[in-house]
Amino acid sequence: MLKNICTTFLLIILLHQPAWSQSAADDNGYKMPPAEVAAIVDAPATPAVSLSPTREFMMLMHRASLPGIIELAQPELRLAGIRINPRTNGPSRSASFTNFELVDMSTGETMAVTGLPENPALGSLSWSPDGSRFAFTHTSLSGIELWIGSVADQSVQLVPGVQVNDTYFGSSLGWHPSSERLYVRAVPADRGAAPQPELAPRGPVIQENIGRASPARTYQDMLANEHDEDLFEYYFTSQIIEVEAQRLSLRPIGESGIIRSMAPAPGGEFLMVAFTDRPFSYTVPASRFPLRTEIWDTDGNRVETVAEIPLQDEIPIGFNATSEGPRSITWRNDAPATVVWVEAQDEGNPRITADTRDIVFMQEVPFTGAPDVMARLEYRFSGIMWGHENLALVRERWFDNRNERMWRVAPENLRGSQQLVWDRNYEDIYNDPGNPQMRMNDAGYSVLNTDDSGFGLFLTAIGASDEGNRPFLDRFDVTNGETERLWQSESPFYEVAVTMLDNSGNLIVTQRESQTVPPNYFLRNLQAGSEIALTRFEHPNPDLRDVRRELITYERADGVPLSGTLLLPPGYNPETDGRLPLMVWAYPREFRSADAAGQRSDSPYRFVNIGYWGPQWLITQGYAVLDAATMPIVGEGDKEPNDTFIEQLVMNSEAAINAVADMGIADPNRAAIGGHSYGAFMVAHVLGNSDLFRAGIARSGAYNRSLTPFGFQREQRTIWDDTDLYITMSPFFNAHNIRHPILLIHGDADNNSGTFPMQSERLFQAIQGLGGTARLVMLPHESHGYRARESVMHMLWETLRWLDTFVKNAEEITEAN
Repeated sequence: MLKNICTTFLLIILLHQPAWSQSAADDNGYKMPPAEVAAIVDAPATPAVSLSPTREFMMLMHRASLPGIIELAQPELRLAGIRINPRTNGPSRSASFTNFELVDMSTGETMAVTGLPENPALGSLSWSPDGSRFAFTHTSLSGIELWIGSVADQSVQLVPGVQVNDTYFGSSLGWHPSSERLYVRAVPADRGAAPQPELAPRGPVIQENIGRASPARTYQDMLANEHDEDLFEYYFTSQIIEVEAQRLSLRPIGESGIIRSMAPAPGGEFLMVAFTDRPFSYTVPASRFPLRTEIWDTDGNRVETVAEIPLQDEIPIGFNATSEGPRSITWRNDAPATVVWVEAQDEGNPRITADTRDIVFMQEVPFTGAPDVMARLEYRFSGIMWGHENLALVRERWFDNRNERMWRVAPENLRGSQQLVWDRNYEDIYNDPGNPQMRMNDAGYSVLNTDDSGFGLFLTAIGASDEGNRPFLDRFDVTNGETERLWQSESPFYEVAVTMLDNSGNLIVTQRESQTVPPNYFLRNLQAGSEIALTRFEHPNPDLRDVRRELITYERADGVPLSGTLLLPPGYNPETDGRLPLMVWAYPREFRSADAAGQRSDSPYRFVNIGYWGPQWLITQGYAVLDAATMPIVGEGDKEPNDTFIEQLVMNSEAAINAVADMGIADPNRAAIGGHSYGAFMVAHVLGNSDLFRAGIARSGAYNRSLTPFGFQREQRTIWDDTDLYITMSPFFNAHNIRHPILLIHGDADNNSGTFPMQSERLFQAIQGLGGTARLVMLPHESHGYRARESVMHMLWETLRWLDTFVKNAEEITEAN
């Protein structure tokens, strides 16, 4: 075993050399795919929508087109797992909107929003609790501005004197419950110049560990030295500013600091402010840095310190592992000023046996006496949905058995109030009761939408079944478990209940689509049988309206049901056009039961959206596409899914090819397989362990599991728990068997956990050194997903050229021994 480990790391060292040893002159520069493919990329994106808290208005937010590579090439700092643009003090890779339009929900009338900035790069909306105003950010060349809009006037105006600090995740804006004031996380006015690196280092960078177990998954963009620490503190330090919404006057609140989050209390008397403190870490991201949570009055005076959590670098490995001490600290949404938090009772370690793993506490501000115990949980806390003084729902989950429980609790009458609502396997989507519909209360916080009894919930789910998804809306009585079906999607449409406008389930907003009509929003009166169209989005690619889409089902050799979405070129006729080359696109998923693995989760009535990110666009180039081909990896009983990962991948792949070939559509000798991220990992495995496919497309994958030694994807065992598993699960160590051509595409700035750019570089070098056929494309400035128009177009060009060469137009290939 020790010999195997040593060999692993020796190979890594030997292969540490430049990724490109040769290149052709005609490979220089970005390339363009055929015009019909480029048109798919450049088609206008469907606007996003945001509903006002009162559900009286909907905002249409028009998306920007793909940015140019020049935008991605802007300055970027990578600090503690977060990437920022130092010029703007905000995220370096965020999408934006170019226009806003208001829709009157009662009539469907669309109204322009006036006064928007020139060259808009608009951020997401933050509605005031009463729905009369909205705030948003605008990113300029030098910073992030704050703007406030009026629904009555359909106009917006700049708030002068504020530069928003949008470096930390989460919203930098928070409305006071009165809707008259807005709190903003801002750049301190007296911040000064950014720290500059010293010309010569003061000494070596040293990390030390003496006897502590500090396991961590593979993170990217960690702090690396003292200068990084100074930059993190400089750019992430904020000052809370109170903005008076009518007059736009400004008032600083409290002390500045590295403010992770802020939230006004529902009653309006207090602010909850969470600070990041030193010491920082070079091995874990900012989300695990020391956390101090305080309660302030609205003048910024500290009233309570809720918790001071130290650096969280000793959290055990495992999906149910968590930190010790208070966590998930929030306000109780339906009370004026009650703090709620959770504390692990098993040291946060899922390997420790415990009857109670988590306790949910709550305490009213100001704190007096001991906190109340709201719920005791055998599994790990997963969330709370608040209703009223006699109803809250607490969810707990456990990864190992894929089980979840929902509990009913009476927050104002806790003694004996914890009652089980349901106990189920969350992988079983066929029997999913649904998620409760929520509404916004007067303070702007989300609460359960209940009927007049206060205990009738409204549940929505996708309605998965053997016939495909049929979303529904149910009324559910939490006192007796009785369910009444109020509405369900009907063919030939796929329709989802988005929200309710009443507490009876009569007035609902739905999103409806069909195979030829894109998703649009409707206001439906179920009792009257009437509806109002709220949006009228058109087909983004009308020339592709006649694409054939079919949800097909089939079985793999051991009887597990599989499915996929088959897409065919417009006008294709197998009798006259013959068999087509096939692209199978997939992403493996782990399951604890074969029954759950075989459940379908799509609908034959979904809109046929021919996009560029997946494989759908290939139908314009004469390919049959099996998209979202299910690739379940099942581990039942004492078996873990990854114990037979490769065998199951091959079974799934063979079944997919045979299914489309048996329909008389696909040429089984001209099939390709493709995937992104864990899908790319799948591609390398299938090509190295079977002769099913002529070629593969692997984007942004990880191929050497010794570089992710503390777990990957859903694998909880470490490399020291099972070294042979990690070697077997590494296509890098099977590179000599990857005999079919593989195209490797990767962003050279990939920050996804585990998918370092070197993963693709090393696999390419291994295949190259062993005489295989591979091509490596490193996209400049791109992360795990590719955003620049030039990058996307080039990705498509590379993919098509590879498939045409080695699949569509392939001659018989004599494989090397």
